[in-house]
Amino acid sequence: MNSRELANSVCDTLQRNGFQAFFVGGCVRDLLLQRDPADFDVATDATPSEVLRLFPNGLDVGAHFGVILLHQDSLKVEIATFRSDLGYSDGRHPDHVVYAKSPQEDVQRRDFTINGLLMRHDTGAVLDYVNGRADLSSGVIRAIGEPARRFAEDKLRMLRAVRFAARFDYTIDSATAVAIRAQAPEIRVVSAERSREELTKLLTEGAARRGFALLDELALLPELLPEVAAMKGIAQPPQFHPEGDVWMHTLLMLEALPAKASPTLAWGTLLHDVGKPPTFRSAAETGDRIRFDGHVEVGVRMAEEICRRLRFSKDDTHQIKALVANHMKFKDVSQMRASTLKRFVRLHQFNEHLELHRLDCLSSHGKLDAYNAVRAFLAQTPPSLVQPPRLLSGDDLKEMGYTPGPEFQKMLLTLEDAQLDETVQTRKQAREFIRTRYPLRQFSR
Repeated sequence: MNSRELANSVCDTLQRNGFQAFFVGGCVRDLLLQRDPADFDVATDATPSEVLRLFPNGLDVGAHFGVILLHQDSLKVEIATFRSDLGYSDGRHPDHVVYAKSPQEDVQRRDFTINGLLMRHDTGAVLDYVNGRADLSSGVIRAIGEPARRFAEDKLRMLRAVRFAARFDYTIDSATAVAIRAQAPEIRVVSAERSREELTKLLTEGAARRGFALLDELALLPELLPEVAAMKGIAQPPQFHPEGDVWMHTLLMLEALPAKASPTLAWGTLLHDVGKPPTFRSAAETGDRIRFDGHVEVGVRMAEEICRRLRFSKDDTHQIKALVANHMKFKDVSQMRASTLKRFVRLHQFNEHLELHRLDCLSSHGKLDAYNAVRAFLAQTPPSLVQPPRLLSGDDLKEMGYTPGPEFQKMLLTLEDAQLDETVQTRKQAREFIRTRYPLRQFSR
């Protein structure tokens, strides 16, 4: 059984028991656009208690809002009772709901016309009370009813409008856009987690450049990511960045991000140059050219603050910071010792570092020398030489007569460097290397 079949069976059961049941929302939109829906939502006049009577395995995840979630293996269908919402004091959730008996009443509370369509599961007949089909055909994101009211009810809808416009390459209706600009400062009401989730989708659905250009146009960007908004107008040295300022460079990289890019790569791409605005120094100040001295170190601190503010996981924060911290190291690849290069390519999820560098180059000077050199190195170098097994341990050093202490780590790292440079390849050579480099008399007990 697939998601559509499970949703069909839900509608069949509801209808057999005398209730109305329709597909609703994004799944209808996607079906009309001949896309595969990610999931299916069903709207019905059955109350939550009546739904649970018919589907005793359902979960009342939102019974207060008339929502029951039905799971079957890895599949799920959300079943929502027709309703009207009353009051949104938190700018996100209705204070009260009133159950309705008609689908026409239900769709009036929804966000955009393209998401306000209903469909019969068996005949495919569409119920359109909000002119959603016309907006689908015209490629328009339009709030249902009065835009200002829709966004006052749920501030997250402002971000969703941008994401849908970017994903489908639609325009945003002028009245809807005006309402977003007017309420843009209110986006801060939305929880950090929900904002992060929407921004991550915006970055990874294949239209990141358009999405961030819209965030900027609608005054949402400085509210959500003022550090990114600050990139606008920050000039770069033309010999390295003929494309223009830091903002244009970042937009070009976002444009090249593929759909379904990993979230950490996407955020690393967005933030890799976040340290440039505060470190900008003009040619007049430096005496030769525009410079951003220390922008990597500053950028790492700023990326950490952004990740903390948006409540990223510890692992994702670590990777995003690493992408920012290491993105300039590729320029030194041709001068790196073998040991340094091997340690470099051993970075966690190095494929993301490499892809970020490729995007960086293609969105500026266009030279891929370092990228190609690293790819060739990885292709030609066996993993056993990139990360060979350790030749000696701390216990071995003790057996050789050395006193344990903080120097042990330095000794073992120096030995590993020699091993990576392939000047030391056996345990015997390793012992000789240590005795020569660190005379035992300096480590007497």
